[in-house]
Amino acid sequence: MHRTGERCRPRRDRGRCEHDRPLGCGTTHDTNNALVGQPLCADCYDYPAHVLWHAHAGKLWDRFVIGVRRQLASSAGLVQSRFADHARLSFARIAEYQRRAAVHVHAVVRLDGPDGPNDEPPAWGTADRLADAVRASAQRVMVRTPYSAAVGELALRWGVQVDARPIRADTDGPGDDTVAAYVAKYVTKGAHETGAGTDYRLTTWDDIDLARVTDHVRALMRTCWRLGGLPEYAPMQLRTWAHTLGYRGHILTKSRAYSTTYAALRADRAEHHGQETIPSSVADAHWRYVGSGHSPGAALLAAGIAEDLATSREFAQEAATDRGGCSA
Repeated sequence: MHRTGERCRPRRDRGRCEHDRPLGCGTTHDTNNALVGQPLCADCYDYPAHVLWHAHAGKLWDRFVIGVRRQLASSAGLVQSRFADHARLSFARIAEYQRRAAVHVHAVVRLDGPDGPNDEPPAWGTADRLADAVRASAQRVMVRTPYSAAVGELALRWGVQVDARPIRADTDGPGDDTVAAYVAKYVTKGAHETGAGTDYRLTTWDDIDLARVTDHVRALMRTCWRLGGLPEYAPMQLRTWAHTLGYRGHILTKSRAYSTTYAALRADRAEHHGQETIPSSVADAHWRYVGSGHSPGAALLAAGIAEDLATSREFAQEAATDRGGCSA
């Protein structure tokens, strides 16, 4: 992939791939350069692996969280099934599309006591031990794709770039405000600012050709469409998620105990107004279907407009007929 920096991909041997394209790039690219995030050789790039990694990112994350719990329990000398009696693992995860159109995960992982955020973690639950568990789980977790005659069976893992840093309330590390700004930065990014696909779904192959994306992203969309037609990949719904390049998760995901819930926020808002419920807010459960169409008054207006339009069309047809008769 082309990247920014002092030199893109310098190589001494100046070798070329089997498609006769350079294996390196000695140019210094600006961040706005269109080549940044594009493969050195599109024919060599493994597009099926890229798409399938996106499709399995959610499962990779689930196994990563399980691995962190197991690693913590093992390091503390606990039986894994009894971990919940001593501590609770919470997280907030943000998915960011990089310029190379690959999802990059930013996560805030926290260890609480067994009762959640208001409960102090056990004495063995230090920041260093949690960071070690995060690194160990990220290195070990693996997901295998279903076998396909076209692709084979792939072993999917996290990348080697794992950066685990402690979050502190004092000045020795990033505080709550810094973390909140950090999360908001990636949540509010639009598709045009990253290597993501489109913010609307693609329903046909022609939609891919019409999408205003780079050739690299278009190739990923086409790969989603092709793989989505194979029965072994049908459960992944790759064609449905071609606009997100196969990624089926949310941009922001959090565990239930990480922070407050919408129900708690609504209750606090109601309490702030000094009443049990807020008249201006309606819960989803209160909606019901009443009907469709015009009201009686609007129906009369619509009928009058339709009659005027029909009369205008008749006059226009008669005028066209008269002009035709004169010219003959």
